[in-house]
Amino acid sequence: MAENKQEIKIELTPEIAAGHYSNLAVISHTPGEFFIDFINVAPNMPQARVQSRIIMNPENAKNLLFALRDNIQKYEGTYGEIERKTPKNNPGNNGGLPNPFQA
Repeated sequence: MAENKQEIKIELTPEIAAGHYSNLAVISHTPGEFFIDFINVAPNMPQARVQSRIIMNPENAKNLLFALRDNIQKYEGTYGEIERKTPKNNPGNNGGLPNPFQA
């Protein structure tokens, strides 16, 4: 059976290409969607603003998970293992922020 691949042309505008920095992601879901809020948290600031919200259906969220896992493996194969960092003085507290690597 021959594969029928359709080429998709993707446009990246200069405004979107500039991107947004995020050092925290908050993920929530409903039965039909996953919501990923990308946030930039600054030290000693009482409030942080969501930089971008991405809403995906469950299948596409799982595809994103697999794509991230694949790309992290490729990255680590090229540049070495990504180290999980914790503060030296107080490893149990990351400035009041949740540690995404903590089980």
